[in-house]
Amino acid sequence: MRTAASLRGRATGTREIDATDPRHIVGHVDAILLTGGSAFGLGAADGVMQWLLARKRGFPVRADFVVPIVPAAVIFDLGNTGDVPLWPGPADAAHACDAAGTAIPEGSIGVGAGATVGKAAGIARAMKGGVGSWAAVAGDAVVGALVVVNAVGDVRDASGRILAGARGDGGEFLDCLDYLGRGGAPFGAGPASPNNTTLAVVVTNLALDKVALQSLARAASDALARRITPFGTLFDGDVIFAASTAALAPSSPLQAEALAAAAVPEALERAVRLAAGNAVTPGLGSRT
Repeated sequence: MRTAASLRGRATGTREIDATDPRHIVGHVDAILLTGGSAFGLGAADGVMQWLLARKRGFPVRADFVVPIVPAAVIFDLGNTGDVPLWPGPADAAHACDAAGTAIPEGSIGVGAGATVGKAAGIARAMKGGVGSWAAVAGDAVVGALVVVNAVGDVRDASGRILAGARGDGGEFLDCLDYLGRGGAPFGAGPASPNNTTLAVVVTNLALDKVALQSLARAASDALARRITPFGTLFDGDVIFAASTAALAPSSPLQAEALAAAAVPEALERAVRLAAGNAVTPGLGSRT
């Protein structure tokens, strides 16, 4: 499938991201991997490549051999919720390929297991993030979004109200923008932390070239910026992918971007509403 990307954070962790550039010789990718475990987790892409290689799916380099193209991005979540730092390996990723289907688990699971939000005043004041998905449909046109939120900032609903984020001493929302605007030290008294990332994949059946897909990825990024405050900071590793199965001609050049603006915020909200808290970090979903 054709794929492009937008990198908004300044602490990104990626692999094969150059293959999404419209100028790159590779015209398609074979899979996209979102993973946890900081830079360690990027090694899981090897398992996806081996799974695809066994099925002869990839960029042809000889008549009898292909190289699977698997752009990957990672969230920085090591020990965020008080657990022992863990990360997936190639075998885990290959198992995920075997188990893939149309039902998408959401909340504190998979890549969202260690995600947290509202860390501007320190990890002790954060809440659980996670993974969420949603689709916007207009006739036969579809744009689906999957979002993994592990942000420095708060997550807000459509009215601007904070849904999940940094908490004050009494459990009230601190408001990361207000805290930082008043000169509050990033991460409170703790050390500067790169343990933050929001990742998203937006996929459409509309036929878009890689230049248009890059614009779609940026539109999806803008949708996230309206709901995550602040977004794309010095300490965030935000990466947004956009992909097309090219099954249907769009009705207008802006149709996919408009549908993404509807799908992405819903996926983001589900990521925090379904995220289960634990004894260290509270969440809006059922506690584990």
